[in-house]
Amino acid sequence: MAESAPAEHSGSSNMTHIAPLEDSGMRDACGVFGCVAANSWPTQLDIPQIISLGLVGLQHRGQESGGMVTSMGTEGARYKQKKASGYINAIFSDDDMIKLKGNLGIVISFPKGHTRYSTVGGSDVTNIQPFVVETLHGLIAVAHNGELVNSASLKHKLLKHGVGLSTGSDTELIIQLLTHMPDCGEPNGANWVGRIRKMMKQTPTSYSLVIMHNDKIYAVRDPYGNRPLCIGKLLTAASFSGGSMLQNGEDSCDGYVVSSESCSFGAIGAKLYREVLPGEIVELSKDGIKSQSIVARPEAKLPAFCIFEYVYFARPDSIFEGQMVYEVRRRCGRQLALESPAQVDLVSTVPESATPAAIAYADALGIPYGEVLCKNRYVGRTFIQPSMRLRKLGVAKKFGLLTGNFQNKRVVLVDDSIVRGNTMKPVIQMLKNAGAKEVHVRVASPLSNTRAIWEELVANRVKMDKIANHFGADSLKYLSVEGLVKATQEGITRTDNQPVGHCVACLTGTYPVKLDW
Repeated sequence: MAESAPAEHSGSSNMTHIAPLEDSGMRDACGVFGCVAANSWPTQLDIPQIISLGLVGLQHRGQESGGMVTSMGTEGARYKQKKASGYINAIFSDDDMIKLKGNLGIVISFPKGHTRYSTVGGSDVTNIQPFVVETLHGLIAVAHNGELVNSASLKHKLLKHGVGLSTGSDTELIIQLLTHMPDCGEPNGANWVGRIRKMMKQTPTSYSLVIMHNDKIYAVRDPYGNRPLCIGKLLTAASFSGGSMLQNGEDSCDGYVVSSESCSFGAIGAKLYREVLPGEIVELSKDGIKSQSIVARPEAKLPAFCIFEYVYFARPDSIFEGQMVYEVRRRCGRQLALESPAQVDLVSTVPESATPAAIAYADALGIPYGEVLCKNRYVGRTFIQPSMRLRKLGVAKKFGLLTGNFQNKRVVLVDDSIVRGNTMKPVIQMLKNAGAKEVHVRVASPLSNTRAIWEELVANRVKMDKIANHFGADSLKYLSVEGLVKATQEGITRTDNQPVGHCVACLTGTYPVKLDW
């Protein structure tokens, strides 16, 4: 149930049923966002509006719930928060924004922000982030994108030490670890970098975190860099009226932001500064951006950035590893054309994340590209709606047919992925019923064939040689794992000597670390 107004943090709590840490396989793609005002405080920036707009730019990563925590950033300052289910624009009213005024925040940021799929811990409001807890050194707020691979052992360890858990969220495990004093002690007061490092050494992956304490925000990425996280600078008013930012001047910006994706920066007048490195702890304060520490991967292993960010989760205008997601998807389309050409009259797509791949596929084969489906943009993506019934209803309401473009033609539909398959099957049936001569399918990502993935996934229910028949397609072929990795990595140019590596576990079942969830 949504709160009517932001609530001050309180030490009291209600009895809560602890949801199990269920197996989920393919990981959720949450969106975290934070902002801290630069220069003198109290700031003239509308921090709640900035982080709310920033999180709207990440709404494609999850549409179920969101929360915001803000603070004036002074020692002992209260944390104001608002959490509820639904789209970000519907959660925060004008009245909420006034009450949430601060110098930093999380939705999550100081302010800080977070949206999430309900893969672990359920959709209960008690699982909505950011989480706020009292520590020896005052309040902290934490927002987390990812899921821990060793959550079962961590949960057992905490319970064994007498720590009570009130939610089924991995984020609560992280926040409890952060309350532990670092091994080096704290002879000179709070050592949050030491606490974060200790937590990271117990949690190899998968997370990107935004942590707020007093006047600082810490942007943290796990040592494998499995989830994205980047930092930006809020441009000054002069930047929008013909002025220019100084090349290396912190004085030239109004604040600092951290986000799961760089695509959220444009709407708030921010500029991408850089990505947070795997294992890095970056401190954001009114005084600037400072890299505090890097926790190394064990045994000098390669990074394991989730390759599905390029395939599906991310917005095409986001930048990862120095390259735009759109260009990676185009290269996937070209590679798909090399591996699995189709003899058809028209190349099309299921709108709209696969459009770059479909256009590149058509160009590579010299076949016309055209639209066959008209998308209702007010219906959400079917993959991230909570129940099977809603997903199936979503497909029926989602598309209109552009029949004049495909009647009596052989059509190949290029899609970015087939996860559960609830969209593709009825779409093929609609096209054939409306006069398509043939409907072929080409998928610009590999088939997932691991049992670690949700049982609902089509690859776990239908044998490979039966998948085309299952969907009613005349043929169906996937991009190879090798082809996806090639298309992803050939555009990466590193100038910082950082190694390149990607996690393809959701496609092969081979994980970069041992699983214990």
